[in-house]
Amino acid sequence: MSPVNLPWSVLADYRCFGCSPHNPGGLQLVFEPHPDGVCTRFRLGRHFESYPGIVHGGLVAAICDETMGNLIVLRHRQSALTVSMRQRYITPLAVGRSYLCVARLGGDRDGQRLYRASAEVLDDDGTVCATATASYQPFALADMRGRLALSEPELAALSRALAGERGGP
Repeated sequence: MSPVNLPWSVLADYRCFGCSPHNPGGLQLVFEPHPDGVCTRFRLGRHFESYPGIVHGGLVAAICDETMGNLIVLRHRQSALTVSMRQRYITPLAVGRSYLCVARLGGDRDGQRLYRASAEVLDDDGTVCATATASYQPFALADMRGRLALSEPELAALSRALAGERGGP
């Protein structure tokens, strides 16, 4: 499958820890369409470990959050911030092994305020290793102008990309 084109790709130097190819210390996740939503494949090295040979649980949570959050943005064409997240670790993830994280949209919005999503991390055998559920608060880019480190042309380009239009800053 071909990678999903994220709205942030219109920004020449975005540094998202989860999905930016411009962040050498980040996860550099690439997302693909999945019949249930969106997915990403990953393999983490020792610089992401907790106990020897075990991936740090916070990184597992970050991968789930990143996958669910990008699904929200892609499906609803709106940026959203994580409000709450519940993570369940079923079995530790091993450093150097391949995994798949699949995100799905959750139920209806809570009082038309929050989006919901869920995620599963599976090993190569299809065994569920971790699960997550989260709620996301949508926001308008213009309302976050004072908090986002974006120039006016970048803000305009990102707004167009979220609306499904193309064009750089």
